[in-house]
Amino acid sequence: MVDIATRVYNHHWKIDPIVRSLIDTDFYKLLMCQSIFRNRPDTQVTFSLINRTTKIPLADLVDEGELREQLDHIRSLSLSRGESTWLRGNMFYGKRQMFRPDFMEWFEGLRLPPYHLERVGDQYELTFEGQWPEVMLWEIPALAVLMELRSRAVLNRMGKFELQVLYARAMTKLWEKVERLRGLDGLRLADFGTRRRHSFLWQDWCVQAMMEGLGGKFAGTSNCKIAMNREVEAIGTNAHELPMVYAALAESDDELAQAPYRVLSDWHEEHEGNLRIILPDTFGTEGFLKRAPDWLARWTGIRIDSGDPAQGAETAIAWWKSRGEDPREKLIIFSDGLDVEKIIELQRKFAGRAKVSFGWGTLLTNDFRGLVPGDALAPFSLVCKAVAAEGRPTVKLSDNPLKAMGPEVEVERYKRVFGVGEQEAMEVVV
Repeated sequence: MVDIATRVYNHHWKIDPIVRSLIDTDFYKLLMCQSIFRNRPDTQVTFSLINRTTKIPLADLVDEGELREQLDHIRSLSLSRGESTWLRGNMFYGKRQMFRPDFMEWFEGLRLPPYHLERVGDQYELTFEGQWPEVMLWEIPALAVLMELRSRAVLNRMGKFELQVLYARAMTKLWEKVERLRGLDGLRLADFGTRRRHSFLWQDWCVQAMMEGLGGKFAGTSNCKIAMNREVEAIGTNAHELPMVYAALAESDDELAQAPYRVLSDWHEEHEGNLRIILPDTFGTEGFLKRAPDWLARWTGIRIDSGDPAQGAETAIAWWKSRGEDPREKLIIFSDGLDVEKIIELQRKFAGRAKVSFGWGTLLTNDFRGLVPGDALAPFSLVCKAVAAEGRPTVKLSDNPLKAMGPEVEVERYKRVFGVGEQEAMEVVV
C-alpha cells in the first residue's frame, strides 16, 4: 500500500501525473461513448467547466502553468495493450465483449482533442469543443485535475509530519464511516468518487479500505483504472449528458418532449440487465415518469440524483405500482451528495420495499472537512457539462432548481414543455 503522505512530501507531486490513463475515468463515460459513437458520432458538442461554489477562487489557487502541464499530459495518453485487453475481454454486468470491436479500434487510436483555457477574474474558463465521442471524454479527467491541483496547492505548504498526521486523520475518519456501515443489513454500495476526488492515490486507498472493511457489501468502483488494478467490478450506467444533448438537437417542442425517451430507446438496443437504469431527473422526475412509455417500467431500476432522495424513491415506487410492476423487484440507486448518515437512513427506510444501492461520491473520496485550518481542503461543487450541441444551448432542470443550468429563456421553455412547476431548493454540497 502506498504511503501517500511520504509520496506527497518527497515528490512534491512533480512525478505523479494526476490522470495517468485514459481509463482513469468513470465506467459510464465509456458506456455512453460507445452508444454515442454508434448513434451520434458527428454531433458537434461543447463542454465547459462550471464552478458552482464561486467562493472558491480556482484561478487564484491553481497555477495556470501547472494546469496546462496536466491537461497537455492527458492529451498524450492512449490506451495501453493491457487496458485494451481488459476492456475487450473482461466480463461487465455478466456480459462479455461489452465494448464492440469497431468502438475499441476507434478508442485505441484516440488522443483527446485540444482544449481552450483562459482566466476570467478569479475563475478559469475551460472548454472543449468537437465531435461528441471525443470531447465527452474530457469531462472526468478535467474535473479530477482541477480538484487535485487545488488540493496540491494546500498540501505544498505542509511539512512532513503535518502531512503524516493529516492523512492519518483522514484515514481514521473514513474507517470510522466504514465501521458504521459494515453492520447495515443488506447494504450494497459502490465508489462513485472519481470526478471530485482528493487525488488518484487517495481514491485508490479508499477503494482498498472499502474492499477490506465492507467485503461483499462493496459492489465496486466507477473508476475503470482502479477496477482493473484492484480486480473489482466496474460500476456505471448513463448520465444527464445524453438527454441534454438529444434535447438540444430537437427541432420542435414535440421533439423536445420526446427527446429523453429517444435516448433510452437507443440505450435499450445497446445493453441488457443492470444497465437498464433510468435517470429521470434531467428535466424533472415527476413529468418524466408521468409521460414515460410502458416499456420503461420494465427496466431494472431508477437512479435518484437530485431533490429529496426519500421523496424521489417514493415517487419511483408509486410509479412502478401504477404500471403494474412490483417495486420489490426493482433497483433504486441513490447517488446525490451521500454520506454515512443519509446512507443509513435511506437503507433502513427502503430496504424490503425495493432493492437499494448507493453510489457514494465526493464525501467518500474527498472528505477532508475540518482537517486543516480554514477548512482549505473541504470539497466543493465543480462540474463539467455539455453546454451546447450543434451551436444550440443545452439545458438541465433537475429536481433541485439550484442544479439547473442553461440560458434563462431556454430554461423557461423547457419548464413549459416538461410541465415543471415550483421546485424546492436544496443546498448543493458537492
